[in-house]
Amino acid sequence: MALAASISVWLLAIRAPLWLDETGSYWQISGGFSQLWARQSLSFVAYPGILWLWTRLFGLSEIALRTSSLLAMAAAMWMMYLAARELFDREIAFIAALIFCLDPIVAFTAVDIRPYSFSALATNTAIYLLLRLRRSDSNALAIGFGLAAAFIFYFQYLFAVILPALVFCFFFLKYRSPKTCWRQFALAAAAFALAVLPTIPGVHYLFHTSGTHVFERSPGLNNLAWVLAPLWLFLCCFFAAAFAVMFAPGLRIRFDRRQAVLCAALALTPALLLFGISVLTPIHLFSPRHGLIAVPGVALCWAFLLSCFSNRLVRVFFCVLFVSGMVVQYYHSPDMRKHVYSWKYAIAVAEKYASASDAPVVICSDYPESDYAPMPLHDARQSNLFAQLAYYPLSVPVVPMPRSLNREALQVGSQFLAQAERQHEQFFAMACRPSWATLNWLTEAASSEYSVRDLGVYDSVKVLEFLPRAPAVAVK
Repeated sequence: MALAASISVWLLAIRAPLWLDETGSYWQISGGFSQLWARQSLSFVAYPGILWLWTRLFGLSEIALRTSSLLAMAAAMWMMYLAARELFDREIAFIAALIFCLDPIVAFTAVDIRPYSFSALATNTAIYLLLRLRRSDSNALAIGFGLAAAFIFYFQYLFAVILPALVFCFFFLKYRSPKTCWRQFALAAAAFALAVLPTIPGVHYLFHTSGTHVFERSPGLNNLAWVLAPLWLFLCCFFAAAFAVMFAPGLRIRFDRRQAVLCAALALTPALLLFGISVLTPIHLFSPRHGLIAVPGVALCWAFLLSCFSNRLVRVFFCVLFVSGMVVQYYHSPDMRKHVYSWKYAIAVAEKYASASDAPVVICSDYPESDYAPMPLHDARQSNLFAQLAYYPLSVPVVPMPRSLNREALQVGSQFLAQAERQHEQFFAMACRPSWATLNWLTEAASSEYSVRDLGVYDSVKVLEFLPRAPAVAVK
């Protein structure tokens, strides 16, 4: 029942419209299989290939697209259980899987049409194989561990921050058998090096253009705490401990140092590395979705704390309290059904009004990369900077603009306004909140020749209609 209730929160947003980054995933596959390699951007072609094949089998609806991620996250949860089972008994392993399943980051990414579910599956598989190695001298298992670690790169380059933790844990588990340790490490490293080779150009591109992808603020300690100790999880563990003290007299508490070190390394190493990079450099990477790499370790850490209490009643109390509290919170949160903002509704309004007269629509890109890349000269629908138009198309001409009101935006906007004024042409403009300054500039620059009608704000996207003023009639 706890598992069913936990997975049900993933389904709350399964019908939600695609948000910006999800339309980017669709754009990658919209050109067909032959364009997958050419259209890869910040992720390796593995996920677009899986998504392309999935859409050939099950269609292009929002539900069909999201189901691929949902199944991958369900498999990741199963691997989380198997990994925890290597350290704890069956009850604690089950609780670890529930903590992983109900983590806010997992609940969001489980139906997100991006590679995060698959990266979680690769990460949990690598952790499971790593823990299996502590009692095995198998060469095949070592090679599998190396391959699983490499496959993390195939879905998310930034999740490489867990590699130091995996290496540390490997030697921590195997240092008592030097011969076996170095033989298995050599095999794992060789398998990893060979498997990771195809991703090197993408990693090089990411580091070479790292400054162009940043749009978040530097994180604070509260962001780090939110990843390592979500409030509900902290409170439930606190109440479970209080319950143990009050209602379980004579309770024995056992503490396994080796388990504590393993779990802490898998949680703290990737979280602190991402946090340190984001705080000490201009490259801010500590967004909630990137915190997913620390969630398996976080789940193991909290499960370890519960394993210290041998009383079964304490575990059941925690499980009931945690699952019921989290599920009720998710079901009462409108954000869980919305799954971030979407351009769907604003594009539908622009299409409704603009298609009648085939009026052009000025659109500000919602991607930070658009401030560093030239605007597409021909069809903006074929550019990844306007990926939302791939899934929610416009049938009218599109005038592409950067995200910020920079020099290129002023130049493109001035040229378009001059042409529109000469032709006495009606047009529309739409932009998300970070680009509203461009809409204000367009309104002011066109005020002498156009009257502006605000068609509304739809999910943070504002739509304006520019109507040419009637020419003045000379009086005799």
